[in-house]
Amino acid sequence: MLAELGIEHLGLFVLSGWLLNLTPGPDVLYIVSSALRSGVRAGIVAALGITAGCFVHIVAAGLGVSALMATSAMAFSVLKWVGAAYLLYVGVRLLLSRTPDAIKIEAGSEDSVMAGGLKSLFFRGFWTNALNPKVALFFLAFVPQFITPGAAHPTVAFLVLGVLFNLNAIPINIGYAVLAAWAAQRTAAIQRGMHWLDRLAGALFVGFGIKLALSAAPKV
Repeated sequence: MLAELGIEHLGLFVLSGWLLNLTPGPDVLYIVSSALRSGVRAGIVAALGITAGCFVHIVAAGLGVSALMATSAMAFSVLKWVGAAYLLYVGVRLLLSRTPDAIKIEAGSEDSVMAGGLKSLFFRGFWTNALNPKVALFFLAFVPQFITPGAAHPTVAFLVLGVLFNLNAIPINIGYAVLAAWAAQRTAAIQRGMHWLDRLAGALFVGFGIKLALSAAPKV
């Protein structure tokens, strides 16, 4: 069936996707910081928000919106500035956040911070990914390499590969959440230094936002 859609080198596609998703970026930073601060459940919810945001880019690229953005400086600039503003907002919020009197990530201790926080974590993850135009351009550049030229149904092939890429990222993103929460539970220094971890995460998000704001539109 995949061959009929014009999909080729599927194994290489999956392996490349895993390697790319292991590379730290704004998404990984958000997942890890959420898990460090509020536990594994928060990290997993943040990861699922990132996954949901990624589906926006997959559908948009499959329907040609990303192609428009790649050739339109105005379209790229609008999404670029919105995405940069959101990353800066997240970063500044972390930089200015107050440190709790005590941070414990033990069995049942997540409930107090999850009473409405899970929904917020999910949507922050969603917008962190959905408002980054480079994610859309990545799909536009990466996925077509695994579609046979002249395929009968290129849009369907693109959507299938995009969904596969996104689903393959879930175990890696959850793995980051589990690892970060595990480290926070067992490393007293991490718990004592949560104040500075928030500041570091905030500074990195501000850096990602500035980098995105300064990025140039793709040349055609």
